Amino acid sequence: MLPAQALEKMFAQVPPRSDKTWVPLEAAAGRVLAEDIVAALDLPPFANSAMDGYAVRAEEVSPDQPLTVVGTAFAGVPFEGEIGPHQCVRIMTGGLLPDGMDSIVMQEQAERDEDQVRFAEPVRQGQFVRARGSELTAGTPVLSRGTRIGGAEIGVLATVGIAQVPVYPKLKVALFSTGDELKPPGTELAPGEIYDSNRHALRTMLNTLHAEVIDLGVIPDDLDAVRAAFHEADRQADMVITSGGVSVGEADFIKVVLDELGQINFWKLAIKPGKPFAFGQLPNSWFCGLPGNPVSSMVTGYQLVQPLLAHLGGEHYRPALTLQAKLQTPLRKGPGRQEYQRGVLQQSDSGELVVSATGAQGSDMTTSMSRANCFIVLPQDCAGVAEGEWVTVEPFNASLNGRLGGGL
Repeated sequence: MLPAQALEKMFAQVPPRSDKTWVPLEAAAGRVLAEDIVAALDLPPFANSAMDGYAVRAEEVSPDQPLTVVGTAFAGVPFEGEIGPHQCVRIMTGGLLPDGMDSIVMQEQAERDEDQVRFAEPVRQGQFVRARGSELTAGTPVLSRGTRIGGAEIGVLATVGIAQVPVYPKLKVALFSTGDELKPPGTELAPGEIYDSNRHALRTMLNTLHAEVIDLGVIPDDLDAVRAAFHEADRQADMVITSGGVSVGEADFIKVVLDELGQINFWKLAIKPGKPFAFGQLPNSWFCGLPGNPVSSMVTGYQLVQPLLAHLGGEHYRPALTLQAKLQTPLRKGPGRQEYQRGVLQQSDSGELVVSATGAQGSDMTTSMSRANCFIVLPQDCAGVAEGEWVTVEPFNASLNGRLGGGL
């Protein structure tokens, strides 16, 4: 089964949550909208100036006829006096267009002498005026349910006067690693031991989805300990994610416990790295079992777990952005699995997108991820790619790429 097919199966089995809560606007960033947002007012709510300049009647503007300035309109402080024939008002950007005025002349095109002002150029009626409702009118949908709220969305919500935002509750995700060989960073390693990196990388990825992470640490290779961890995780979480223990080794107890407590809906995918990925369900939660190799764990976490969590959390799923780039280094691959090699995507001096591999692509090599800013996606039937050929690349999102710009 290919990754896209696995996602399709998971989406079909996992219903998005439908409950909602309300949070203050200042706490809404990163959350997912639980309702459509409809504008309750016109935008802009009144005709106003797009420039610093002068509010005029277009028909009165003539190079031979100065206008008399009778006052000033500031943003938030309108001019409220009377405006007679051949008179105008100094106006600042955002200022309410005074009654009877229909156009704005920018200050750079005006010659002012005390209260007299001349305009050398003719005026087009309505120029530099932001008409009421020109952006949208009351009742217009502005944001749809399932939208993840970022800075732009916060701006829209504030603009239409939303102070309390309907969002889906944060997902609770329980996370643990398994393996007697895993030790926490900062401790001394004995022969045969390694540091637990997967859990830390996965927790960081989950934080970008604004999930509430329940970190249960490292569970030893003991059937009772693994069983107890699953009971605790299932009791607290909407989804349980494990790293390690989903292969076929004698000390891999994940599959054993899942057969006892729930079920495995599928196990093993045509993906490299990450073949021993498992998906199933427990009495109260869903389960994703990630491989123990660190790159396999990150790739499956990125390609499968993140989209599934977004779907479960009510967010609209959009397939990842892919681009075409010219390969700068030959790539080896055997047919049979869809492969995600790690690459560095750049723009050449000529403006062409080019990509090169980060070097050795072993599933244990975390540095191949940290040096990369994209996946080079090689199809299942691909048998290698020569230098100079065009390949599909998928730039990393913020959960993997801490470098602004991602090298592009």
